[in-house]
Amino acid sequence: MTIRKVKTLNKAKTTLEGAGVRLKRAFGTINPDLDPFLLLDDFSSDNPNDYSSGFPFHPHRGFETITYVLQGKVEHKDNLGNGGVIGPGDVQWMTAGSGIIHQEMPKPFAGDPRLAGFQLWMNLPASHKMMKPRYREITQERIPEVTINKGIKVKIISGEVNGIKGPVQDIISQPEYLDITMNPHHKFEYFIKEEHNAFAYVITGEAYFDDEYNQLIGEKNLVVYQTGDEVVIKTKDQPVRFLLVSGRPLNEPVAWRGSIVMNSEEELQTAFREVQKGTFIKHTIEKN
Repeated sequence: MTIRKVKTLNKAKTTLEGAGVRLKRAFGTINPDLDPFLLLDDFSSDNPNDYSSGFPFHPHRGFETITYVLQGKVEHKDNLGNGGVIGPGDVQWMTAGSGIIHQEMPKPFAGDPRLAGFQLWMNLPASHKMMKPRYREITQERIPEVTINKGIKVKIISGEVNGIKGPVQDIISQPEYLDITMNPHHKFEYFIKEEHNAFAYVITGEAYFDDEYNQLIGEKNLVVYQTGDEVVIKTKDQPVRFLLVSGRPLNEPVAWRGSIVMNSEEELQTAFREVQKGTFIKHTIEKN
């Protein structure tokens, strides 16, 4: 086993998106160490003014968005009449493929003004850029939770832990998406395929994120790992909750502007021309 070391550490930065949503961006640039992942936004806030303007209708093509809500809810609809709501603990795994025009509107839930959650963008390979779009809505009841050593809880959105598989098994980039909570003075060891890229994002608390245990890393920090086949996370005096995400890199050229991700500038220009002409939507959208 080769234990992965922390390669880079970045603090999430405040940014404005959509119609003025204030959020924390953990990353949002082309980075070979994060391929196939493009962006991770933390949209947590207890102030509705930060998120109520939402994300009005906008186009997507060429990638997937994974929206994971911890508190509050997100209502979505598209220009073909599809819609739905995801609430606390739910996930929407949306594959834009050849194109979708939709909106996402964050809202409070049950009178609680606090909103918390994440949106992760995962690139599609050239062979799947123009696939048929689809929604996969996963309620919290469908997301299994595994307890390890009585002090570690792992929610499995995608991937497999101790023989338990998450509800999304995506064969394209073989992603693993785990939500992990650890009590103080615990150690978590987890195998990740050596050829995959991996990162962790600290939601709350703090922990050591490699086997040298020389730096406690706190909330709103992104840990990008070096290569290896195992991660080791250890808590000290505080609990920690974090996302652990990994996937097989595509190693393809990326042309990215706004919410369209293709492989060339020519493909980008084609997509934006189609948006203007009203010919952007190529397929109906699957929902399951």
